[in-house]
Amino acid sequence: MTVTQDRPMTYSKMRGLVSFFSALLKGKKVGLSDLLHKLVSSQQLCQHLDTQKILRRQSKLRKEKDEKSSVSSVNTETSQMKPSDFDYLKVIGRGSFGKVLLARHRKQGGYYAVKVLQKHMIVKRKEQRHVMVERSVLLKGLQHPFLVGLHFSFQTPNTLYFVLDYVNGGELFYHLQRDGSFPEPRSAFYAAEMAMALGYLHSLDIVYRDLKPENILLDSGGHVMLTDFGLCKEGVAIGGIMHTFCGTPEYLAPEVLQGHTYSPAVDWWGLGAVLFEMLYGLPPFYNCIKAEMFKNILHAPLQLRGGVSQAARSLLEGLLERDVSKRLGGSWDFVELQEHSFFASINWDDLLARKVKPPFIPKVTGPCDISHIDPEFTLQPVPASVNERCQAGGVSEAFPGFSFMNPTEYMAAQLVS
Repeated sequence: MTVTQDRPMTYSKMRGLVSFFSALLKGKKVGLSDLLHKLVSSQQLCQHLDTQKILRRQSKLRKEKDEKSSVSSVNTETSQMKPSDFDYLKVIGRGSFGKVLLARHRKQGGYYAVKVLQKHMIVKRKEQRHVMVERSVLLKGLQHPFLVGLHFSFQTPNTLYFVLDYVNGGELFYHLQRDGSFPEPRSAFYAAEMAMALGYLHSLDIVYRDLKPENILLDSGGHVMLTDFGLCKEGVAIGGIMHTFCGTPEYLAPEVLQGHTYSPAVDWWGLGAVLFEMLYGLPPFYNCIKAEMFKNILHAPLQLRGGVSQAARSLLEGLLERDVSKRLGGSWDFVELQEHSFFASINWDDLLARKVKPPFIPKVTGPCDISHIDPEFTLQPVPASVNERCQAGGVSEAFPGFSFMNPTEYMAAQLVS
């Protein structure tokens, strides 16, 4: 995508302008964040930042789409989607409340990842809110190229079903286990696509809060797809704060560990932790004893061994900065990362359009190829309970309004029924 203007601003001029304002404002703390936000949102400064403009435009389009969908997808609780509409082929993942299954729609023929959650476990642990937040975030119309999307959701008396994009290139965690670490160009590619996905979520006032290799999938083409939105927090604009202690220990930002209020900048710390692991093979402050690891996250100096470029070291130092006011992404969010030298070779427009060839393409022969999915999952039997009959009873009242069918797919289902 290009932006036409009478006197186009070159990339070098853009960087010069940013540097000028940065120098001008250096050392000024009062009102800095507000001023930066105004500068970023001003038309003149953002005209060349095509990617950021795309993200904001997508946010607006998605909100409009949500409003239309909320009207056109009425009666989603009676949408007729049920467990028996699918053939469940393999277990491909596991979560706290159930399993993820590879499934094929019996009439339409499409392949999906079906996340099956047990209601009694969710209610017992009082996690209803997180499940409904995940549904809500998926319903933001997240048709972003690096985010897993929702096709259907439905429920039976005992079970919740999320029918999601099927991605079979394997978890980043699986590939890191196999390879140990990644070369810098491969790490940079994944980090750039993750940054775009996080920046898009932030533009919708959503904070992800659980970035880790297990939640980062590769599709069959080698592109990143973020999944699992159960710990997302909605309604947090840049500059907003949160209090909840949540996330995975190895990737927790220090402000979360300390119980302090925190902001969307926690996601940039998470990106730094994942990038560090991709380059070095372990999270930055890892220790097998959790108490020691927490101490390391709060106090230990960042150890950056050799073998990576100065740009990579600079990015890691910026993202893994304990002082949120100094953390890269803490003020201008995604724009700050776009400007970093580590991503100098990235054409952000091409990346968003999936025109950049991934450095690694998983060898998959088709949707039933599960060779990149951990055998720990695929060797498990498909539970018979997934075909639970839709009968009265259960704890459905704990999940009102859960069921959803995309209006377009609803029409397609009607045509083949």
